Amino acid sequence: MKFLVDRCTGRVLSEWLRQKGHDVLDAREWHHDPGDSALLQIAAAESRILITIDTDFGALIFLSQRSHAGIIRLPDVPAQSRISIMERILAAYPESELVGAVITVRGSRIRISRPS
Repeated sequence: MKFLVDRCTGRVLSEWLRQKGHDVLDAREWHHDPGDSALLQIAAAESRILITIDTDFGALIFLSQRSHAGIIRLPDVPAQSRISIMERILAAYPESELVGAVITVRGSRIRISRPS
């Protein structure tokens, strides 16, 4: 699976995803932060699911109806729990359900929605 991991989400998750064989772009490896809109555009252009803790992407997707390849939002997930949450998501949902979906994790609850 192809992912773009936002700077705020952390290097450890990016490394773990790579170890699991996923194709990962880590925004922390870039010299500057291109901003949320550009990140979403890059992820969509390269068919990558964006992983972030930033809640601003919801407005870009739902209100501004920006195109995307999927987003996993982990706003309330502490850094030490992000890998276990991603393990749950990847084990429970096939790639076909993740692509184009907006997945939001709050506590132990995983909610999947699709913009219209």
